[in-house]
Amino acid sequence: MSTRPSPISATVDFDAEGVQHGFLKLPISVDESAWGAVMIPITVVANGEGPTALLTGGNHGDEYEGITALMKLASSLKAEDVRGRVIIVPMMNVPAAEAGRRTSPLDGGNLNRSFPGDPNGGVTSQIADYFNRVLVPMCDVALDLHSGGRTLDIVPFAAAHRLDDLAQEDASLAGAIAFGAPYAMMMFELDATRLYDTAVESQGKIFVTTELGGGGTSTPQSLAVTERGVHRFLVHYGLLAGKPSESDEAAPAEAMTYLDMPDASCYVQSEHAGLLELTVALGDTVTHGDVIARVFDMTRTGAEPVVYRVERDGVLIARRFPAKVGMGDTIAVIAEVVDSLARASGQGGETDAATLPRAE
Repeated sequence: MSTRPSPISATVDFDAEGVQHGFLKLPISVDESAWGAVMIPITVVANGEGPTALLTGGNHGDEYEGITALMKLASSLKAEDVRGRVIIVPMMNVPAAEAGRRTSPLDGGNLNRSFPGDPNGGVTSQIADYFNRVLVPMCDVALDLHSGGRTLDIVPFAAAHRLDDLAQEDASLAGAIAFGAPYAMMMFELDATRLYDTAVESQGKIFVTTELGGGGTSTPQSLAVTERGVHRFLVHYGLLAGKPSESDEAAPAEAMTYLDMPDASCYVQSEHAGLLELTVALGDTVTHGDVIARVFDMTRTGAEPVVYRVERDGVLIARRFPAKVGMGDTIAVIAEVVDSLARASGQGGETDAATLPRAE
């Protein structure tokens, strides 16, 4: 049985030259609007021959660095600056972004756990299907901007994943390094099966993801890293003229750190509910067996807290943001330091991802 076409229609012409601002329109029928539509803003900037980059934010609606940076880019990017085509979708999951939530209020869907999607499914699954069958096949490279949202705070990093195709893996890691955040990561996902990342990578595309802060807000510092990184990404893959280092006037002088997450032991997850005390700050180094957190029973005084320890040496790259913790919540994430990389800004040029050590 053939799959029906996506119910989503675009008000932009993906083959036209110049700058277009429009919408991806998904028909819905809800109490407030019987014949309504989810309107997903999209910008297409095209100029001549060249690769296509798909830039996305708002995969989760409470992650604001990517949304803000791409809204600004969509308003400022000029066709004459582009070689090829840049497709910008600042809010993939518009219902979630409008509600300030990780998931959609229309169907409870987590877009980044909904791929490859289904044109016959709910709103979130239909959005996933459109990206998977329409937008991703158009692109050569994809950048999906994430941060920690309301429940996590994360050091700024760009990441690639281990792939069966080592050339594709190296090209993606090169993009993560070129992004120029303080950290570059070879990332391990707890469940990659239904991620947007996996959907893009399975089509053979170069894919880079990020985590760029958290707490359900953005800061001048996190936005500066994000905006500079998007520019560097586009330069690296030939969509903008210049050198990545031209974006680095405000970049920190220290070297980038290359990190690896080998397996699930990088994640420290709570087996208790209560009040969380983190004993280590983001970016601090830890040693196997160190105390990373204590969880206090909030129903009584005089009870000893439950102590959580790390299972590997490394750096604390992510932590739970709210102090109240429940069973199953991720408390902390530890990544191993693999190498220190020179930044492109006056420190010996670009790093070749293929020459980096591979953690097994």
